[in-house]
Amino acid sequence: MMKKFLYLLLFPAAMFGQMSLSGVEVFLQKKQYEKAERFIKHYLEKHPNSQEAIELLGDAYGYQKKWDEALVEYKTLIGLDVNNANYHYKYGGVLGMKALENKFKALSYIGDVKSSFLKAIELDPKHIEARWALVELYMQLPGIFGGSQTKSLKYANELLNLSKLDGYLALGYVYEYDDQPDLAEKYYKLAIEESDALHSISARKQIPEMYSEQSYLNRNALYYQIGKVAAEYNIDLDKGEACLHTYIRNYSSKDGVPRAWANYRLAQIQTHKQNKKEALKYIDLALDELPQIKPFIAEKEKILDL
Repeated sequence: MMKKFLYLLLFPAAMFGQMSLSGVEVFLQKKQYEKAERFIKHYLEKHPNSQEAIELLGDAYGYQKKWDEALVEYKTLIGLDVNNANYHYKYGGVLGMKALENKFKALSYIGDVKSSFLKAIELDPKHIEARWALVELYMQLPGIFGGSQTKSLKYANELLNLSKLDGYLALGYVYEYDDQPDLAEKYYKLAIEESDALHSISARKQIPEMYSEQSYLNRNALYYQIGKVAAEYNIDLDKGEACLHTYIRNYSSKDGVPRAWANYRLAQIQTHKQNKKEALKYIDLALDELPQIKPFIAEKEKILDL
């Protein structure tokens, strides 16, 4: 009995000793972030300079919204490899999240956020995510603090040269944010057409993952964007629905847009389909998470009138 007890007591240590870092991905995929954190810390005790482990620890902190802890890890990575574009991008992204959560200190972060994203682009001229971050940053900042539609359009057009799908979505986002609905609709519809083309290529090659023709298209945020366009413009509703379910299934705090908004878009799609029961299900899920959002309340009233 005592032998069995000692085995159970020592089992976690034995597991950590036998597993490689690939085991961390399993924890992250299952959203078991605290387990991932503990595993990586134990691994780093034996491999303190493992950049892969340090990055994964920063990611695990990020998923848990432990921004200060994540910053420490990403700053350490930059010290180990100052020429790694992704390290600068992740550092800037976490600073941006801190700015969103603390408006009083936001101004003190903006300069470092910009410089981190720009450094990522300098080091990797094809860095998609850093350009997306700059598109959103320059649109959302007030002009007095450096906001600029012109700069947002610059990076949106750079995205267009790297990826038509990203570029069209970014241009649609800029014009939607700037209250130019005709231009927003134009580019969003072009994005849907482009996603159709990419999906067709993937299907012909028997690639199971949508948009896997280009690996950078597998970012979860794009699934929300495509679902949003389908819901808003009543086009490609089945595709939009599938994309939103994928977004919800793979959701993490790093995706930015809360799951409630994805459920709201699903409710819109079901409303377009005149499916009152399903529409109510999704709008109630959205309201359970964010009960004070006016578009959600208005959508439920619309659904009840079906």
